[in-house]
Amino acid sequence: MTAPLLPPAFLPRLERLSLISGRRVRGTAQGKRRSGSFGASLEFADYRQYSPGDDIRRFDWSVYSRTGRPFVRQYWDEQELPISLYLDVSASMDHRGAGGAAASSGQAAGLHREQSAAEGSTNGRALGGIIPQELGGSGDSKLQYAKRLAAAVGYIALAGSDRVQAYLFHSKLEGSLPPLRSKAAAVKLFSFIQSANAGGAGNMASALGSAQSMPRQPGMAWIFSDLWLEGGLEELKQSLEMLQAARQEIVLVHILSREELNPRLSGDLRLIDIELGTGKEVAITGKILEKYMAALERYTEGISRYCNERGIRYVMAPCDQPLETGIFETLRKTGAIGV
Repeated sequence: MTAPLLPPAFLPRLERLSLISGRRVRGTAQGKRRSGSFGASLEFADYRQYSPGDDIRRFDWSVYSRTGRPFVRQYWDEQELPISLYLDVSASMDHRGAGGAAASSGQAAGLHREQSAAEGSTNGRALGGIIPQELGGSGDSKLQYAKRLAAAVGYIALAGSDRVQAYLFHSKLEGSLPPLRSKAAAVKLFSFIQSANAGGAGNMASALGSAQSMPRQPGMAWIFSDLWLEGGLEELKQSLEMLQAARQEIVLVHILSREELNPRLSGDLRLIDIELGTGKEVAITGKILEKYMAALERYTEGISRYCNERGIRYVMAPCDQPLETGIFETLRKTGAIGV
C-alpha cells in the first residue's frame, strides 16, 4: 500500500497557513483574497454617494440621518488566487541519497562534451547527471520529497479557497491537472502528484515553451526541481521569463540530495549518466571535489542573484531534511507562506 504524501497530523497545521501573494488578485471566482476592486464581500471598504439604480440594501441610513446626504456602503471584492504547481519529473529527480553517492542529475554535459564540473563549468548538468555505478540508494528520492512539498503547498491553497492546477514536466509537458477548488479536491490533487514517475531527459525551457504549460490567468507559480539543466543558468532564465511574461509570481524550490551538496567520493569510479545511461571512468581526488564544490556554489549563487533581481522567491530544500522542516521552515523562508 502506498504511503500517503502527507502525514494526516500535518493537515490541520497546514490549514492554519495561507499563501501570501505580493499582488492584488483578479481571479474569476469568489474566494478569500482581496482584489483591487469593489465587490460583494463582507469587508467594508468605503462610502460612495448614492446614485439612482444603486442597491438600496447598501444605503446607509445612519449616515443619512446625521448628514442628510445619501450614501451607499462599498465592500472589497474577494477572489481566489490561481496557483500553478510545476513538478520536475526528469530522470535526475529519481536519485536517492546514499552514503557516498555523488551528484545526480539529468544527462550530464560533462560526459558528452568532455567538460566536467572539476574543470569549473557552471552548466547545470555538467555539475550532475552522474552516479557511481557501484553505489545504491535509499530513502526518499528528490522526486518523492518534491511531491510532498508540492502536495503541502497545494493543500494550503485549497484550504484557503484558492484554485490549484498542477503540471508534470521533463523535456516536455508530461501531464497536467485541470484547476481544482475546495479542500475536498485535495484527494484528487494528491492522487495526481503521487502517480508521477520520473523518466526522460529534462529541459525546462522546452517543457514550458508550449501554450498548454502556461497558466491563462495571473497567479502564483511554484516550481519544484533539482535545476540540473542542459543549458544551465541561461535555460533557467528563459524558463522563468516565460512564466513572468504569463504574469506569474514565481516561487522556485531547488531540491538537491545531500550527496549533491557535499559529495564524498574517492578513488577510481565509473560514473553513469542517470538519464542517458552512458558512463565514464573518473579518478576522484580531493582537488576534483573542491572544484566541483566551487562550480556548484557559482551555479547556485547565480540562480539566487538572478531571482533577487527579478523578484522571484528562491529557496534550497535538501531532500534529506525532515519533511516537517521542509514544509514549516524551509518553504516559509520564501515569504510566500504565512499564518
